[in-house]
Amino acid sequence: MFTIDDLADRLDSYLPRHEIQQVKRAFYYAEQAHDGQRRRSGEPYVTHPLAVANILANMHMDHESLMAAMLHDVIEDTGISKAALMEQFGESVAVLVDGVSKLTQITFEDKAVAQAENFQKMVLAMSQDIRVIIVKLADRLHNMRTLGALRPDKKRRIARETLEIYARIAGRLGINTIRVELEDLSFQAIYPMRAERIKHAVSKARGHRRSAIQQIQRALQKCLDEEELPGTVSGRQKHLLSIYRKMRDQQKPFAEIMDVFGFRITTDSVDSCYRILGAVHNLYKPVPGRFKDYIAIPKANGYQSLHTTLFGVGGMPIEVQIRTREMEAMAENGIAAHWLYKAGQTERPIAAGSHARAREWVRGLLEMQRRAGDSLEFIEHVKNDLFPDDVYIFTPRGDIMELPQGATVIDFAYSVHTDIGNSCIACRIDRHLAPLSTRLESGQTVEIITAPGAKPSTHWLSFVITAKARSAIRHALKHQKQLESVTLGRRLLDKALADFDTSLDAFPPGHLRPLLEEFGYKREDELLESIGLGTRLGYGVARRLVDMLPGHHLDTVSHSNDPVVISGAEGMVINFARCCHPLPGDSVIGHLSMGKGIVVHRADCRNLAELRDEPEKLVALQWSPNIQGDFPVGLRIEMESRRGLVAEIASLVTDAGANIERIGIEERDARLSIINLILAVRDRVHLARIIKRMRNLHNVGRISRVRN
Repeated sequence: MFTIDDLADRLDSYLPRHEIQQVKRAFYYAEQAHDGQRRRSGEPYVTHPLAVANILANMHMDHESLMAAMLHDVIEDTGISKAALMEQFGESVAVLVDGVSKLTQITFEDKAVAQAENFQKMVLAMSQDIRVIIVKLADRLHNMRTLGALRPDKKRRIARETLEIYARIAGRLGINTIRVELEDLSFQAIYPMRAERIKHAVSKARGHRRSAIQQIQRALQKCLDEEELPGTVSGRQKHLLSIYRKMRDQQKPFAEIMDVFGFRITTDSVDSCYRILGAVHNLYKPVPGRFKDYIAIPKANGYQSLHTTLFGVGGMPIEVQIRTREMEAMAENGIAAHWLYKAGQTERPIAAGSHARAREWVRGLLEMQRRAGDSLEFIEHVKNDLFPDDVYIFTPRGDIMELPQGATVIDFAYSVHTDIGNSCIACRIDRHLAPLSTRLESGQTVEIITAPGAKPSTHWLSFVITAKARSAIRHALKHQKQLESVTLGRRLLDKALADFDTSLDAFPPGHLRPLLEEFGYKREDELLESIGLGTRLGYGVARRLVDMLPGHHLDTVSHSNDPVVISGAEGMVINFARCCHPLPGDSVIGHLSMGKGIVVHRADCRNLAELRDEPEKLVALQWSPNIQGDFPVGLRIEMESRRGLVAEIASLVTDAGANIERIGIEERDARLSIINLILAVRDRVHLARIIKRMRNLHNVGRISRVRN
């Protein structure tokens, strides 16, 4: 069994003696705190924190991280408080332990909510000290190594959570050794039979391929020696989940995936990396389009390397990675290399850059967390953010922005700054105007055009892919809807109060407070918002408000019939019914729909018949004389079939200043067709002008506006 003395011997290679003594003291403290506790396997509980510390020792983490690993379950599983740990081991260690611990034992109905809440707490702790997540990853890795004692269903649940969150975080922070092991252990827990078969097939294939691998490795090493280039060639192993994903996603058989030979060349400097690249390209022909330079443009997690694919002997593909030894340490340990270099007093820019990128990522997580509606929405954003392939986009000043594959102009705007995304109205890609939904490609230069007062659109959510853009748009729309709901709620309440010959402004300050307490609201805006969204009726609130006035009698109701004026600029709280497509100029009536605000119908809409049973939810409406905007309307056109008629109609509509939103054609018989159009027009007069022009077309019969 691995002991604290074994760990101390290992730490002796990179930590000073007094720091090793502190780690040992933390172990003995944890051993005493967990006395009598055992794991599911039957082992003493303290073997778990010791194993976690050993994983961190392999990564050369600092002594405070190792102490936190020893103590990480003390707060949760024993009666010891954070204050007691702070007194014993200092504030830094106590904060780390507090961050890794699941701080409160909240009971949730849903396991997913519980895990999402725990992850949110971890993000907050990460913002104080990024080492929290490294300790947490080591904790999760040892738990995955010892899953054997759990029930199969619990194994699968923990494995899926590990695969979706923790393995991706390890990848995002560049800790490749932990990522690969977490992925393989999760794969084996979720699909034990598939994992076993692939493992057996890999073992068998390696035996057959050994001579070919050795031959290529010798050829590459000989090439470096002849060119007098410093470098060591080693074989690269594919891990189980990577093989399985390629078989599943690329629909390739196992033999085809294993036919690709992977090698890694480590050298002493960046200059040597590029010279070695030239040498191997002279030895074997490169495959066009399969070269990637992650040295000039590192990945978001700090990973740097040259990747190239070559045609080997007999056309067999050879994948080669070329990197320096420092880049190799970064590729294996990621952000943990920051502490490795720090401990050795050889802080290097590559490690510092990784640490800065990690902090930037955590800041982005905190911003998402503030904007997310709940913990589950937040964790969905995080899953989407971890970790797709990247494209590299240039700003007009030449700065490089890194975005996931498939990102659009809107994603780019929000990655620059949230305010730029919120006020974005247009863009130029390589100096040419382009739609905001355009998917970006590496190497493009993107310029965002903004306008003061511009607002995000709901349809942006249908094409953005980054978590930051999605959460920022939802937050802005929610805030926008809230403001619009408060404004509409005030108008509806004032209209209801007019029936009692008063208005909201007539009430003295503080008079609403008893009513807010009665309805369970903290602020006046919350009450007005609920009225604007239709969750509470303005007339009922007005009646209750007037009832509270001393000396006011409810029998003095005047029933004001002044309609609410709609201008089309109310935003998301005034919605136009799709069943009857009301236009400015139509006689209209509003229906208060819960959560939507006012839904505007034509007064003769058949759907209003069932709504008239609730007259308190109907609102008299009137179009503003200055209304602006385009409104959808349905037309049905009967015509004789002939070539080019649809094109003529489309041209006529465009010339009349309208747009076709949707078009459909029904064949009535061999001679007669029916065209169903959805047009965007300004008002009834505009529609009448378009219909008049259509009647002048040859072979057009009856034209009617669609009603319900």
